This record gives sequence, structure tokens and C-alpha cells, in this order.
Amino acid sequence: MAQVAGNLQRIRNGQRRYAITPRIPGGFVQPAMLQKFIDVANTFKATLKITGGQRIMITNLKQEDVDKAWEMLGMAPAYTTSNRVRSVKICPGTTFCKRAKQDSVSLGMKLDKLYVSQEMPSKMKMGVSGCPNSCSESITKDIGVIGTVDGWQVYAGGSAGAHPRFADLIAEVATEKEVLELVDRMVTFYKENAHIERIGAFIDRIGLAAFKEAVLGDITPIDGANTSSASASISAAAANPNATEPLVNLPGMGANGTQGLNQGDPITENSIIREIIEVYPNTIPALQEIGMGCLGCPSATSEPLWQAASIHGFDVTELVSRLEKIRKGA
Repeated sequence: MAQVAGNLQRIRNGQRRYAITPRIPGGFVQPAMLQKFIDVANTFKATLKITGGQRIMITNLKQEDVDKAWEMLGMAPAYTTSNRVRSVKICPGTTFCKRAKQDSVSLGMKLDKLYVSQEMPSKMKMGVSGCPNSCSESITKDIGVIGTVDGWQVYAGGSAGAHPRFADLIAEVATEKEVLELVDRMVTFYKENAHIERIGAFIDRIGLAAFKEAVLGDITPIDGANTSSASASISAAAANPNATEPLVNLPGMGANGTQGLNQGDPITENSIIREIIEVYPNTIPALQEIGMGCLGCPSATSEPLWQAASIHGFDVTELVSRLEKIRKGA
């Protein structure tokens, strides 16, 4: 059978159907390109599916329509191998997000340009997140980068699927240049030494210490003592399911994990969002009314009320007054 520039889907009643997933760097798509996807779907009675890798899959194509679909899109057919860099998932970063710490769009686009479709020992996915919320799920990518106040955390070896694995922290560096250099070293070392295995399996086989020694070289990481300490606490607690102490003492918690805000306490501008909504859940609608749609976000709910008000352009004194009326049932 002739090679088809698409992925074979389920065969139903002996009929083969194919899917193509054109590259969309960072998930940013212009209206004109989006219209081409729509035209292809309408022309060939195909289905459009948003993927987890920030791309748009066109599926339910007949074999004879695959090349025509690529032509309508104005793209070369994807005759690439399966063992390659699949995608670079990117969060909005400082370009669009009020909580971002670093420019994930700039870095992610550079990584996409450098590596997407490069042949590898196995498939590879990358993720770039602009803050520790890690909306790009960078901790589960073969190579993941997460922005912090001080710079970037660079991870390797993550994967999801049937055998999920959290990535290992390789180093914390200060600049985008250092990230690109470290990623290049990791990719090169992996390509030259791995078998047909994901980076995580490669690290497990040779040992994390050996991997770090091979790729860090003269790169000087930021002192990650606090991060390492927190990670160690989390790992230790996770290993002991009977532990009674919290994994990490979060802002507003005492050493025993008790809340800083208790029932009957007044709400002040320094009250932590998470504690407010846990102790006084009837305040949630008022917080949502000022634009706080991210009350499930760990980063957002660990903020004091004054910071949340500032981010959303709302006077904190007025907000405290409104929440206090709700608390008192006024």
C-alpha cells in the first residue's frame, strides 16, 4: 500500500479513515488559517478535533483525500517518522497572562523552531510554562521548562500515558539563553546515547546523576536549596500515606497545618484567598463578580486579598467592606 501522509484511524466495516494534524506553533492560529481548516472539513466531510498538544486534528478523511487536504491547507504533507519531536506546548506567559513570571511564548517558539519534527530515538514532547502553575503540564513532558520569579526550572523525563512519570529537575537557571543551551545538551546527549526509549526511561537506565553530569557541564544553576527542600518534604510525605502533617506549610498555615483564618475572624486585606473561600464559602460569588474566575488555581488562591484586588483592578478597601457584609450576613 502506498504511503499515506496521515495517521490511520479505526477501520470500520473495512473502510480506512485517516487523520492529519498540521503543525500550529504554540497553538496560535490566524483566522485565515482557521478558515482553511473549516474549508477542508466541509469539503471532505471531516471532523475537527482540538488536541492536547495545541493543534487541530482533521480526522475521518478518506485515503484519496489526504493529499488534497494538505494542498488546501497550503502545507507540505507530513511524511515524518513517529519517533520525533511532536510538539512544544506553550502557555500564554507574560505575553497574555497576569500571573506569568517569564515569557514562555518567546522561549517556546524558539524551541519549536529548533526541534519540532527532528528525528529522535523515541517520540518527544516539550512544554514551556510561564509560572509554577504549569498550565502547559511541563512536568509531564520529555523536556519541560517552568518559569519562576528568578528564572527557569528545566526538567527532563516526564511522560503521561499508561505509565506516567514526573520529570526530574535538572537545573534552575537564570536566563533564556541558558535554557536553550541546556536543552540542546540534553537533546544531543539523548540522541547520541539512548536506545528506542523515552528520555524518562533513558534516565532511569543510566541514572539521574550520570545524566546531570553529562549535560550540565559549565552551566551554573541557581541555588535551589529551598526548592529541593520543598520537593524532599513532598516526596517524603507522599511516601508515607499515614502522615498527619501537611506536605508543605503553605502561606497562612502554622507548623501543624491549621488555617490562619478561622470561623468568626474578620476578613482583612491580608487574608489569604484560599482561607476566605474555605471558611466563608458564601463569599465566592462576590469574588467571582470582580473577575476572579480562577478560584481553583493554586497560585491565585495563595495570594492575599490586597494582591488579588490589585491584579483585578478593584479597590481592596471596598472589597473588604463587601466581603465583611457577606460574612456578617448583612
